[in-house]
Amino acid sequence: MTEAEDAKPRSDEARYDPEITSEFAIPVGLDVPKGGGEPETTSEFSVPEGLQTSPAAVAEQEGSAFSTPRTYGSKSALTAFTPPTGVPLVSLVKDAPWQDRMRTMLRMPVTERPAVEPVQREEEEGPAVPRVLDLTLRIGELLLAGGEGAEDVEAAMFAVCRSYGLDRCEPNVTFTLLSISHQPSLVEDPVTASRTVRRRGTDYTRLAAVFRLVDDLTDPETHVSLEEAYRRLAEIRRNRHPYPGWGLTLAGGLLAGAASVLVGGDLLVFVAAALGAMLGDRLAWLCAGRGLPEFYQFTVAAMPPAAIGVALTLAHVDVKGSAVITGGLFALLPGRALVAGVQDGLTGFYITASARLLEVMYFFVGIVVGVLIVLYFGVKVGGKLNPDVALGSSQRPLIQIAASMLLSLTFAVLLQQERSTVLWVTLNGGVAWSVYGAMHYVGGISPVASTAVAAGLVGLFGQLLSRYRFASALPYTTAAIGPLLPGSATYFGLLSIAQNDVDKGLVSLAKAASLAMAIAIGVNLGSEISRLFLRVGSAKKRRAAKRTRGF
Repeated sequence: MTEAEDAKPRSDEARYDPEITSEFAIPVGLDVPKGGGEPETTSEFSVPEGLQTSPAAVAEQEGSAFSTPRTYGSKSALTAFTPPTGVPLVSLVKDAPWQDRMRTMLRMPVTERPAVEPVQREEEEGPAVPRVLDLTLRIGELLLAGGEGAEDVEAAMFAVCRSYGLDRCEPNVTFTLLSISHQPSLVEDPVTASRTVRRRGTDYTRLAAVFRLVDDLTDPETHVSLEEAYRRLAEIRRNRHPYPGWGLTLAGGLLAGAASVLVGGDLLVFVAAALGAMLGDRLAWLCAGRGLPEFYQFTVAAMPPAAIGVALTLAHVDVKGSAVITGGLFALLPGRALVAGVQDGLTGFYITASARLLEVMYFFVGIVVGVLIVLYFGVKVGGKLNPDVALGSSQRPLIQIAASMLLSLTFAVLLQQERSTVLWVTLNGGVAWSVYGAMHYVGGISPVASTAVAAGLVGLFGQLLSRYRFASALPYTTAAIGPLLPGSATYFGLLSIAQNDVDKGLVSLAKAASLAMAIAIGVNLGSEISRLFLRVGSAKKRRAAKRTRGF
């Protein structure tokens, strides 16, 4: 036997001998095909099977971002992986508002989102991706600048992209920055665009027009081309405010007068509070024209009502000067910004929520500085301002309900709402104050709990009204929470601090903060409860904004 023949059986014997076989040896009975295994030259960046690899397709892939979007063909798609638990059935009701459908998909993982159903695609290949992303950012900018919550802005941006056939889009919204990214396929470079929101303005008429545009874009029976969408968006930007400047000043005065009646004021207090608020509004407009930041505008606007209240006290006029100051504060408290900040925090947008709440804090500090300066000098010159005086009266329910409705009406005018929504929000504000008065004055329940329940009803009715009219919920909720704002607690806290009673002042300001948080959480909870009664399909149940267990 030769040496080569003697080596062969030894190698086979070594192959199957368990004592000398390593853990990397091939098991017995396993057939190893020739040339098996993964090629060494294949990487994870190789082109998947089914994707066009012709020279024309390769040249097209190397084009610019202005090329039309492309997707996999259904016949050449890769084999999908089915998990052992199965793929959950996702069924979105088409008759539901687009806000709920888009919000449901945003809260799903990307792999579980249903396929896009192109609505506005008029050509076979669709419009260029950058133009769609630019239109999406412009619509999101108007919504965010108008005070919409971050989740609603993302839902609107997602709806616009899907209406033009861009299903692999991920919008991202922060306090001042909007961005959106579209990835055509796994092997193509993503296209990302961003836009900065530098100016904010409260105009709910413009906000409602943007909502109607998004609703038309998502409607399968309405075909809006990209050029038509740009034209309508330009018209929305050029639209003038529905109310003149003098009307806004008058509305601010009536709001302050109505708020003073809510806390126990009479006709003279109503007139004094209205004059102080109108004077403060004109001074704030003057500061805005000179380019001063909003912090100083709030500081200047808070001084005239406080000065008039102190002057009436020094003149020994038989009126409640504290009611005058409280009414003036109602017109300045940033209620909508507070509700939006808490709503963003509850839905998982913590960066945007922190920025909004920080903005509210700066506005509040501006109001505090303006009122404290006047109260400090008023106390120094002998003003008898008593922080222990209780405001409000349970003996005038009809007058207070009428004042709350007037407050909501004037608040709606200040927010530049459409005239068709003013009546609804006025009724909603009257209901909110009726529930609060019945629980607090008649039932003896704590003001925080009463405020939370009343604000919850405001959010519930506002959400239902918005679904009935296919519009945003802001015009039906923001002005209605006006009668619930903590103006009196804020004033008495500032007055105690001005009289060197810091502990009592901080307690009163903490009560004001608790009332404000109760309003914000109540409005958001009412909106969420209303959605529970709406038939919106999802994967078994609606996913939360945060998909973790908290640790």
